[in-house]
Amino acid sequence: QVRLVESGGGLVQPGGSLRLSCAASGVAFTVHSMGWYRQAPGKERELVATFTPSGGSTTYADSVKGRFTVSRDNAKSTVYLQMNSLKPEDTAVYYCNARNMWSNYDYWGRGTQVTVSS
Repeated sequence: QVRLVESGGGLVQPGGSLRLSCAASGVAFTVHSMGWYRQAPGKERELVATFTPSGGSTTYADSVKGRFTVSRDNAKSTVYLQMNSLKPEDTAVYYCNARNMWSNYDYWGRGTQVTVSS
């Protein structure tokens, strides 16, 4: 059974940094692509960053390129999202995602709130 648990959200001032973590169980990194999505109030959920099962290819939303970095620790079965130079428009609930590359089935965590405000 796949389980994704996010942590690391909170309140940060503009220009600050946060690192989100996603503890994954029941996930095979060789079969599942892993990534982060976010949803702001009144908006649809959008892609933030993902990487392929092999870990060799990453995709970032244009709005976060150069500021956010996605990574993973295979030994800990954990995926990270390092967020730097945060802006108020980054405020959203951030969700960890695992997608089975064979079935295209998506698994989601419950999300962690990130608020960027002075």
